[in-house]
Order: sequence, then structure tokens, then C-alpha cells
Amino acid sequence: MNNTYFITGIGTGIGKTIVSAILTQKLQADYWKPIQSGDLEQSDSLSIKDLISNTKTIIHPEQYRLTQPLSPHLSARLDGITIQASALIVPQTDNQLIIEGAGGLMVPLNEKELILDLIPVLKAKVIIVSQNYLGSINHTLLTLEVLKSRNIKVEGIIFNGEANAESESYIANYTGIPILGKIPKLLSLDQQSIAEAGQFIQL
Repeated sequence: MNNTYFITGIGTGIGKTIVSAILTQKLQADYWKPIQSGDLEQSDSLSIKDLISNTKTIIHPEQYRLTQPLSPHLSARLDGITIQASALIVPQTDNQLIIEGAGGLMVPLNEKELILDLIPVLKAKVIIVSQNYLGSINHTLLTLEVLKSRNIKVEGIIFNGEANAESESYIANYTGIPILGKIPKLLSLDQQSIAEAGQFIQL
């Protein structure tokens, strides 16, 4: 398999799915969301399908489709199932693969495992989605520190939304992690804007 990238964020709601769509379209990569928690009728996989326009991408089905819009460990418990990181099986593909995580790294999968524990199982390189807000330097550095403590390779950071040159340069200088892109706030979310936004990412 070619490059496999795991897309995580410094928190929830900072644009992982938008960035995943842009990367999927730019690379004409396959896409996989292993764990979907709630919103099954408006899932991230369905969003990606609507936002990309190439004919090469395959959107692989989720391995866990949980009915409640809660943390995966609780949603799974309410659905009467248990998520095990070791049970996740990466889809077979000869294409590059974008894997979208659920929330941030410390989101629980079960009583003992976190999203963080899933990444080595998937043998993926991490791309961190960051966004500029008060506290985002702290959240970005904490995310990177946790990955470093587990010896997990970070491919780079993508900033999504309103620019803040001071925060972005501080994070880049302090961590030495490559900045793969800075995506401006998109005025619309459609196939054209997602395709055009690929120009903002170097990968």
C-alpha cells in the first residue's frame, strides 16, 4: 500500500472532515472513517462522497457505525458492542488512504484504549488539523507532545480557517514539525471549493 495518513485534530469541530475531503480530492486517495459515532444518515463518509469530484477515490465503509452522537466508548456501550483497537482492519487498497479519526487523540474507544492507541495498529502517518483560537497553541503542542511520547510519526500540521501568523509561526518554530498547508475559511462547501482548496496543501 502507498501512503496512509491518519487525520486527527486538536479538538472536536475544527474541520477534520473538510481537510480530509480536500486531501482525498487532491491526492485522489481512498477514504476511510473507521468509527462513526452518531449522524449515520449524515455521516462523514457521506459528506466526503458529496464533496469530492474525482472518479478514482473509493470510500470504504466504516467498521463501527454507532447510533449515538457520543464518545465512541459510550456510544458503543449503549449499542451493546465493544470497540477494540486491535480489531480494526485497514481496507485493502493500492491507492493512498486518508483515515479520519473521531475527535482528538485522547477520545476513548473503550475503558482502556484511546484514539491514540489506534494509530500504531493502522500503521499510518499522522496529519494534525489545527485551528487558530485562544488556547490553540496549547492544544496543538499538547497533541504533538502526546504523539512524540508514543514515537508516532507526524507528517505535518494543516491549519484550517482564520489565519493567525503569530500562532502558526510559534508552533512551527517550537516544534519543528512541517506546516503542510493553511486553508482559509471556505465561503462555500462544494466540489469546486474543495478541489480548489487543494492548492493550499503541499503533500
